Amino acid sequence: MYNILVCDDEKDIVSALRIYLSSEGYRVLEARQGQEALEILRGSEEVHLVLLDVMMPVLDGIRTLDRIREFSNVPVILLTAKGEDTDKVLGLNVGADDYVTKPFNPVELLARVKSQLRRYMQLGGSAMAKDPAVEDLVIGPISLNDRAKEVTLDGEPVSLTPTEYDILHLLMRHPGRVFSPSEIYQEVWRGDAFGTENTVAVHIRHLREKLEYDPSEPRFLKVIWGRGYKMEQTQPNHHSQQEREDSGYGEK
Repeated sequence: MYNILVCDDEKDIVSALRIYLSSEGYRVLEARQGQEALEILRGSEEVHLVLLDVMMPVLDGIRTLDRIREFSNVPVILLTAKGEDTDKVLGLNVGADDYVTKPFNPVELLARVKSQLRRYMQLGGSAMAKDPAVEDLVIGPISLNDRAKEVTLDGEPVSLTPTEYDILHLLMRHPGRVFSPSEIYQEVWRGDAFGTENTVAVHIRHLREKLEYDPSEPRFLKVIWGRGYKMEQTQPNHHSQQEREDSGYGEK
């Protein structure tokens, strides 16, 4: 049974979410404000996903999410007001995996919950996710071991969220192929890709910050203007981490 933490200061919203999620077999934990949600996440109870309202008193959803990302990669789906595009982009920048707009469609909400849980459990290396036939993927200094759900850069482990991992896995499985933002969204989120360019762009930027030597001039995660993104298939010999530190060399 998966534990889902619902954090919202509106009782009616929490009650509706409890009904929808419980009907699918999920166990619902409840918090009325951000600080309470943080205490639950830091407690002994394992939480597999968080539904987090943006507009809350005292500690709002964006600041709560920022603090969650200091110690956890648990999937977080933001609950945002209709038309609040600034909140959506800001939430993605801070580390949200997805968002649902209020008033939400229960079918859409449950689909997004299931998608995030699937990725989170795979990234955690659940038994169902392990496939001995899957080979390691390597591009330049970036290695992805899909059996262990691990990514390394120059041999050093890199911590990715489930969404970031799935995007990287998709691009590394098809080096050189350009994926449009809509194609990436459909493959990773398994949902309607209309108006999702910003969502994908933010996650690509996070990946660059974690995997590129110089995120402003990426060598591996490339943007093809007007078309989409790809993993560069061939690169010149890269310098080791120690060589870069010794020489101050900036990768281009």
